[in-house]
Amino acid sequence: MPVDRGGVDVTADVVIVGAGIVGAACARSLARAGARVTVLDRGAAASATSAHGEGNLLVSDKGPGAELELARVSLRRWAELAGELADELGPRFPSVEHEAKGGLVVVTSGDGLDGLRTFASAQRAAGVEAVELTPGQARELEPDLAPGVVGAVHYPQDAQVQPVAAAEALLASARRAGAVVRTGVEVTGPLLDGGRLTGVSTTQGDVPAGDVVVAAGPWSGDVARRLGSWLPVRPRRGMVLVTTPMRQRIRHKVYDGDYFAATQSAGAELQTSAVVESTQGGTVLIGSSREQVGFDDRLRAEVLAQMARRAVAVFPFLARTGVMRTYLGFRPYMPDHLPVIGADPALAGLWFATGHEGAGVGLAPATGDLLAAALLGFAPAVDPRPYAAGRPALDALRPGAPENDHEGARP
Repeated sequence: MPVDRGGVDVTADVVIVGAGIVGAACARSLARAGARVTVLDRGAAASATSAHGEGNLLVSDKGPGAELELARVSLRRWAELAGELADELGPRFPSVEHEAKGGLVVVTSGDGLDGLRTFASAQRAAGVEAVELTPGQARELEPDLAPGVVGAVHYPQDAQVQPVAAAEALLASARRAGAVVRTGVEVTGPLLDGGRLTGVSTTQGDVPAGDVVVAAGPWSGDVARRLGSWLPVRPRRGMVLVTTPMRQRIRHKVYDGDYFAATQSAGAELQTSAVVESTQGGTVLIGSSREQVGFDDRLRAEVLAQMARRAVAVFPFLARTGVMRTYLGFRPYMPDHLPVIGADPALAGLWFATGHEGAGVGLAPATGDLLAAALLGFAPAVDPRPYAAGRPALDALRPGAPENDHEGARP
């Protein structure tokens, strides 16, 4: 049902700022629940962070807690969505390329194996399928693994989609449910009525709305400021190498045991780990890197070299493989490593769906459903409190909070 805003004249029940995969998932969930939705993006749909990722749907890199709970729900939703979207949009629409390929985490030292076993045991207690393998069993799954691999854990639940195709499919489904998607439209400020947000002003005119959802990825902090709010999301840059096409030799998503530590680090310095997987087009994607350098979009050869060395340490045959291209993107980093999904604690009418860092593709379906449930008054699939914009970990960073370095907390 459309949202009742007490007779306020609105163009849309909900305006979503951001047409990446998270904004697309929110648009679909809201529109299919009956809300009038308008999606705005200053660029093309799915052209920023969503276009520069690997499409990972992972539980293997998440320890027990709120993010893992959201990921488990999203994994199930992605498996359903792959069929739903194909049926709804028909064979002429590109496939989202959902592939339940599974993940394999490998280690090359005894200490690393002990740490991986402890981590996997905790995940199993939280409901994750995590199967410890001997080196021989690991090579049965991936025959080209380096001889130095001393152990591994197999995660059958890990999967992958093509992120741009998936975002476009979600937007197409939202349009079929009545949503309007407007690209080339930049939000410049708020529309306010009695202290409540009632829409946005843009480079293409005002867009009145009952509620506004910021789903602008690493740019969400800037959008929040323009609307009179605050959010400590920051860009975290990552790079990817793409090989020339080859016959498929890598069957799973394979990464080394340092990957989890890199994803959870709060440091701004460069961190790299080996993350290697094939695509349906025959290329191999090689990551990953993480560093906080603002929106600096210059490729760094030394970063690419570190990633290549780490990948070759896992799959030696890659040393003889050509690189076709490289690209980089910016992940929306939150200081406590949890996304923000829900209402702004200070400005009525403002909502957030952002801060997923490198997990936005994987967490998008559950994020859209959770946001729609909160906005429309439905029962949520997971407890929304850990993702609240007013949670204690973020309130401690808010400008004006006691003993807070204000400038350091700003994105």
